Order: sequence, then C-alpha cells, then structure tokens
Amino acid sequence: MLFLVAGVVLFAASHSLPMFAALRARLIASIGEGPVKGLVTLGAAAGLALMIWGYGAARADGTALLWDPPLWTRHLAATAMLPALIMLAAAYTPPGRLKAMLKHPMLAGVKLWAAAHLAANGTAADLVLFGGLLAWAVADRISLARRERAGLVARPAAGPAVNDLVAVAVGTVLWALIAFWGHAYLFGVDPLAV
Repeated sequence: MLFLVAGVVLFAASHSLPMFAALRARLIASIGEGPVKGLVTLGAAAGLALMIWGYGAARADGTALLWDPPLWTRHLAATAMLPALIMLAAAYTPPGRLKAMLKHPMLAGVKLWAAAHLAANGTAADLVLFGGLLAWAVADRISLARRERAGLVARPAAGPAVNDLVAVAVGTVLWALIAFWGHAYLFGVDPLAV
C-alpha cells in the first residue's frame, strides 16, 4: 500500500505546482521553464507508474474491504465513464461549447471517474487511489477558480459546436475500447460482465 500512497502523492503533487504560483515562479527563475516542465512530467509519470504498480500489489495482497458496494454501483460506474471520458476528450480536442461550459473538462472528468469508482469499489486501496485523486481534482478546481478570479488564468473560450461532436466521438470510442476490452485486459475486471 505504501507504493500506492506514494504514487498518488507524487502524481498529485507534480500536477499541483500551478497552485503554488510563487514556488513555480522561483523554480522557473532558477532553472528555467523547460527543466521545470520536465521535472513535472517526470514526477507525474513516476507517480502514475507507482499508482499502477501499488494498486495492483495492494489488490494482490488482499487489501482490506471497508464497505461492500451494492451491485448497481458497478452499473452506475460503467455508465458514468462515458461522460467522464467525453469530458476528458473535450480537454484535449479543439475547444467547443462543451469545454467552455465545463471550464476545466479534464478535472470534471477525473472527478466523475474517481467518484464512480469509489461508489463501485470498497477496499482500502480503492479509497487511497480514487479518493486521493478525487481530493486532488477538487483542490485543483478550487485553486483554478481562485486564479481565474485573480486574472491569472483565462477560462477557455467557446468554439464551434462541431468540436463538441469530435469530443463526443473520441470519448465514446475511448469508452468502448476500455469497456469492451481495455479494463479487463489492464485491470483484470470486466466492467460489463455483471
């Protein structure tokens, strides 16, 4: 479980540097923007690797069951993943109305993903992984709202509605790949089998 906790902390910390503008500015002034971005990327990648390995190890070791979620929460999670992946796609496709409406679609998608998985899974490892990432996404969204009010970050402008169709198509394809193949292959759990 230690590697899972370390992975969540490292991943969240590397993505949280923009929350600490003064620290980020000092780092950029001392070593440059490129090296700071490289360190953030390295930290995020290492955190992701530790989370994946740590979660798998915790599941293999028989992590403690904290609650026994009802069966319907698995169906809820599988269904919620479609809008979560559409939100994630909207963050990385050309801006449309969806991106402007959500303001920060990647964080909205992570929050929905984490909440859905918390509802459907009840082990200590699930609480650490999904709860930790949900807490980070909420904190990051609050920080972004403060930085927007201060004029430090601009909200995304709305683009043409056709870009929303691109985000929906990409998110739907991702959902289908994960639901019908990827989740069982990567994590050993078929989300549609129940």
